[in-house]
Amino acid sequence: MMALYWRKRNVNAAEVLSWRGRGIRDGGTLTRLNIKVLRGILLEDNRDFYKVWSKTSKSTIMYENGKIYLDNYLKCYSCLPKRSKIDKFEDTLLCQSPLETTLDSPSDHKPSLLFLTANNWLYRLSDSTGQELEGVFLSSKHKFRYLTWDISQEIFYVKSVQSKATPLARQAGITQNTVIHLAIFQVFPLQIVGMMEVNKQVFGSGFTDVVLSQGVLAVSYSKAVKLFSFEHIVQKYLVEKLMLGKASSLLSGKTVGDVPFGIPVNIQITDCPPVLFEVSCSNNGVQIGGFPWHYIHTPPQKCHQGTHHFCSLKDGTMAINGIQNMKCYSLESDVIFFHPDDSGRIIHVGPNTINILKILGELNSGLPSKVVKDFSMATHQPNISTSQVTVTSSGRTVRRRFQRLDDDPDQETFRMVVYEDELDLLAVVVTNGADGEGRAQVRLHDNQSGQLLKTVDLLEKWDETYRHDLVFDKDTIVHIEQKNNNVCCHVYKLKTATR
Repeated sequence: MMALYWRKRNVNAAEVLSWRGRGIRDGGTLTRLNIKVLRGILLEDNRDFYKVWSKTSKSTIMYENGKIYLDNYLKCYSCLPKRSKIDKFEDTLLCQSPLETTLDSPSDHKPSLLFLTANNWLYRLSDSTGQELEGVFLSSKHKFRYLTWDISQEIFYVKSVQSKATPLARQAGITQNTVIHLAIFQVFPLQIVGMMEVNKQVFGSGFTDVVLSQGVLAVSYSKAVKLFSFEHIVQKYLVEKLMLGKASSLLSGKTVGDVPFGIPVNIQITDCPPVLFEVSCSNNGVQIGGFPWHYIHTPPQKCHQGTHHFCSLKDGTMAINGIQNMKCYSLESDVIFFHPDDSGRIIHVGPNTINILKILGELNSGLPSKVVKDFSMATHQPNISTSQVTVTSSGRTVRRRFQRLDDDPDQETFRMVVYEDELDLLAVVVTNGADGEGRAQVRLHDNQSGQLLKTVDLLEKWDETYRHDLVFDKDTIVHIEQKNNNVCCHVYKLKTATR
């Protein structure tokens, strides 16, 4: 009777959001039902993806939230107003507010774009109109270039380029201490958390890069990675809380975020914070994820090159089957990463095989976890002998000088895997140049089983010597390729197949 009541009763959006906030009933049921219907329509035999638009540009082309941006984000089919060329955009992030939260400004409830410009301005612009909603000047001393989420849709940071000593300073024997600056912000509303510098005096002269992710400051060295708690750093080293548009004693009473003062360094690290975690690894770094928590790394020793080691984050114990090696002979190395669907699984992509792995283990069992294969996908390979030694009809032994590559352009090769989270599909790009022309196909697989559900042929040629990016967004596939000095964008939309 209760189930019948829920099915027939009409409810408004306020009730749905209230239920979701209190955990009484899943307010996302209707959305999931609509997505399930869309997935079913997409996979029907009479539906296919057709190329509907192409564009070539001399500058970057990017796809964000259903819109295509050209000329370094300056043009979006009249969506964004014309701006000065000194406002060239360096990087961007899409902001979407939580549905169940009431925000002060009505504009905060609609999607917006964060833009970092070449002249160190951080702008928040309306995603639909291009109207400027907020602007913050970062610094007149340091060059900022990168925008990245720390916690998605909650906290982001802006990273500067690495500062280096000038030739005159090196000749004078002056050492460059400060290397990278990070400006950390909250969104909804936009507010500064702090500006900090990562320098050699505190973190050591050997570090090469720094990132912030999920509240953890990760400092990379040539053969190691160290993790620090960002919360601890703020609690211990914050000297003054800043407010955008308000005066600060660190600026002698000047306004935070105004030209030319920008944002002062208010997180002043004087000694090295406690290290949460440290691991020796090669230049490809370390990844953390899985259930229970594990990390994947490649030890720096040459004998481990090409392997990926799975170890428990708790005590460093190697998992059973914890060394994964594609053993591929190719120009491009295999790629491994934790699945973006938050299942704790791992995607391992090689030129001929894609393995979806998972970690089996209990939190407090005392026994090592085990890495097992969930499912695999493989390309079709011609039955060509790969023997390095051939015996001719006369009995003469001929040794081949070159071994055929696993990612040879004349055979089927996996190029990339893209996950569509709303449809729960994996889009796998496969290339094949057997006919003398590089052709690509997007294969849509079920994310849970790996079953092949649909194939989409890309009409444009695929040259693997150029960079390619693919976006799969519900009923849209976008292929962006870099060709010499040009960027080409191709858009495919789902339509009913013509008979």
